[in-house]
Amino acid sequence: MQDVLIVVDMQNDFIDGALGTAEAVAIVPNVKKKIEEFKGTVLFTRDTHESWYLETQEGKNLPVPHCIRGSEGWQIRPELDALRTTEAIDKETFGSSELGGLLCQLNEDEPISSLTFIGLCTDICVISNVMIAKAFLPEVPIFVDANCCAGVSVATHENALKAMEVCQVKVIR
Repeated sequence: MQDVLIVVDMQNDFIDGALGTAEAVAIVPNVKKKIEEFKGTVLFTRDTHESWYLETQEGKNLPVPHCIRGSEGWQIRPELDALRTTEAIDKETFGSSELGGLLCQLNEDEPISSLTFIGLCTDICVISNVMIAKAFLPEVPIFVDANCCAGVSVATHENALKAMEVCQVKVIR
């Protein structure tokens, strides 16, 4: 049995770049410690957009270019990236079906006993990927460490945590 930690979009643009927040900056030490102490498989996702981001539906709804492939803002925070031992999963949407497929493959190779999600933003990409994991592996317990997550705002972070709890996700506070 294996435990899996999914580190969602801990990229410069979400921490202190184009869409950064004080709350995102504040969780970086917690995230680093969680990764360092985690006994199991650690996966990273990376929000990835192309130069034509503003022409996409997301770009029209959020006209702030961010996480453009190859840019400094696209990079995973250096102190966290140094802990990465697997290729990051580049995702062009909030949730990653590739992540769901990879989790299924890992579960076939060695059963997954738990999934833990941390990262940014709780209310967009974390919740989206949690729900994808729930759909792909409905019997695997899922945890979200609230101390290692931050949202677009404190209020929407809390709303997302409550929504995930309703969907039988265990929130660590």
